[in-house]
Amino acid sequence: MPLNPLPAPARDTRDSVGARYAQVRAHSLALAAPLSAEDQCVQSMPDASPTKWHLAHTSWFFEAVVLAAHAPDYRPFDARFNHLFNSYYESLGSRHPRPQRGMLTRPSLAEVHAYRAHVDEAMQELIASAGEERWREAHALVELGLQHEQQHQELILTDILHALWCNPLLPACVPHDAPTLRLAPSPLHWVQGPQGAVAVGHEGDGFAFDNETPRHRQWLQPYRIADRLVTCGEFAEFIADGGYRTPSLWLSDGWAQVQAQQWHAPQYWLAPGDPRAGAAQWQVFGLHGVRPLDAAAPVTHVSFYEAAAYAEWAGARLPTEAEWEAAAALPAVRELHGRAWQWTRSSYDPYPGYRPWTGAIGEYNGKFMVGQVVLRGSSVATPAGHARDTYRNFFPPVARWQFSGLRLAKDGHDD
Repeated sequence: MPLNPLPAPARDTRDSVGARYAQVRAHSLALAAPLSAEDQCVQSMPDASPTKWHLAHTSWFFEAVVLAAHAPDYRPFDARFNHLFNSYYESLGSRHPRPQRGMLTRPSLAEVHAYRAHVDEAMQELIASAGEERWREAHALVELGLQHEQQHQELILTDILHALWCNPLLPACVPHDAPTLRLAPSPLHWVQGPQGAVAVGHEGDGFAFDNETPRHRQWLQPYRIADRLVTCGEFAEFIADGGYRTPSLWLSDGWAQVQAQQWHAPQYWLAPGDPRAGAAQWQVFGLHGVRPLDAAAPVTHVSFYEAAAYAEWAGARLPTEAEWEAAAALPAVRELHGRAWQWTRSSYDPYPGYRPWTGAIGEYNGKFMVGQVVLRGSSVATPAGHARDTYRNFFPPVARWQFSGLRLAKDGHDD
């Protein structure tokens, strides 16, 4: 018996699985549709990948993980793609170097679309026609593939945003939406968090990644947590007060980054007078292009170092991931999902008793459990239905191209 088999998915009908598969796959293409073929080939930094590569890699995952094992008659679209679009699965063969994904002008975007269609046809055939025993084995992997594709849907947006930021024209990623009414930020309130032995992690029905398990208890000392996220207006006050010029606020590695990278504001902020924006006030570049800073909107695109420095300046700290998860059950805590990923003060470590999944998919999460920091919640770029309170996102502390923001915490009881 495997130490940690994939969780059994919900007892969906074959038709409902096929429909969900089609919906998820179509959404990836819809996200890419506003982008030109040139947009979809560019790679702006080693940590980001071209849109075209995301579209191909998510197809490779279904081909290499599901079809190769459970569709005996399947024939690969192009055997060379196994090398081109493998990400980091050592057990599944060689791979093209990550920093050079933008060099893959061939295959063309049209060929990648044909690849997706080839894989989709085979997947729908497997879903509809596989024998019951084979389907029982494949069903959990199909669900994993869909969850994996949803992760890459968010990466499509975060990665192309960074690429377009590197373009002097600062073009919009998606068509402009109607201007939103900007409201004054709501007052921040402190909420007493659960304390003592609290249960953390996923259990029961529904999909979860292996890093969310096993459910276990952690002891929490008394703490308070902010009922909302830190806003752009509040972060602008930190900047105006010399936050990026005050070394005592920063962790040592963070201050080194401030000096080396010449940080002076969150990524994608344009200072007053910046010639690219031509405005007398702060501007923010986002998926809809350049907009005036919205003081009430949650600040995003800050690194862990910036989040920790702001918390120090504010006389607070970042919550641990266990504090965040315990507080997520409280009705007074707002903006948990759909706004910004929230940095915690927890390193990305295995839970007590953690075991990775068996086989090739065991490489999915566990081997990255070093040198990373956990983020909780979800962002504006997270696909609908993909968020949950036990979800453990993780990035290096220097990362700031994601939709990452922060929520404050404090030790002790209410004053």
